[in-house]
Amino acid sequence: MTLRLGVNVDHVATIRNARGGRHPDPVAAAKLAIAAGCDGITAHLREDRRHIRDDDIARLKAEIGKPLNFEMAATDEMAGIALKTKPHAVCLVPEKRTERTTEGGLDAVKQRAQLAPVVQALKAAGIRVSLFIGAQPEQIEAAAALGTPVIEIHTGSWCDALTQGYAAEANAEWQLIRAGARLAKSLGLEVHAGHGLDYASAETIASLPQIVELNIGHFLIGEAVFDGLGEAVKLMRAAMDRGRLKVATS
Repeated sequence: MTLRLGVNVDHVATIRNARGGRHPDPVAAAKLAIAAGCDGITAHLREDRRHIRDDDIARLKAEIGKPLNFEMAATDEMAGIALKTKPHAVCLVPEKRTERTTEGGLDAVKQRAQLAPVVQALKAAGIRVSLFIGAQPEQIEAAAALGTPVIEIHTGSWCDALTQGYAAEANAEWQLIRAGARLAKSLGLEVHAGHGLDYASAETIASLPQIVELNIGHFLIGEAVFDGLGEAVKLMRAAMDRGRLKVATS
């Protein structure tokens, strides 16, 4: 029944990099989020280093008191950094230089040959590996066939439909997520979810008992501008707890 909250600090680094220098510091933000009650920190080291940088990853690994979830593309460069850093977890994500943010999940079916050696090398090093994928059955089955113990379901399409008021599309995406979470659990996979979640959508998805972790970044950093990061994390935790209570009482 436990639902963990991972806080993504990428966009603290985005603000820092807009002007240069060291302020605001994503490591300091990670420590604030942990003090407010999150269960882990997520950071995505992109090929172009548009936000998180190599020294951020090294400092996060050395200085935070909770697990580090290292998001990365399945490339030789990133695999080498992960094997050197040895974070608690690695989440393999799709990545394009032209995208503003991650636009969807990995295609684990078509990219199996590329993903397999990276997954195996990370697992051999004792790193928990997850794939960031859509909730389509073929993607979940491909993740299981690759031997990844964890998937993170991409919730961006559902959240976008909710935000834009497209009720039919939102319901279709929600049903896909619900069915995908059940399938993944039945295949022995640990199920996480993330992308685009806010207080309301996090409360809703927390009602799915198969999901044990939510990873949330952009929304929390945006809310931190108004309420402070610690308060935003506490409000998110409260929303997740409300959603989880629906599982316990159903």
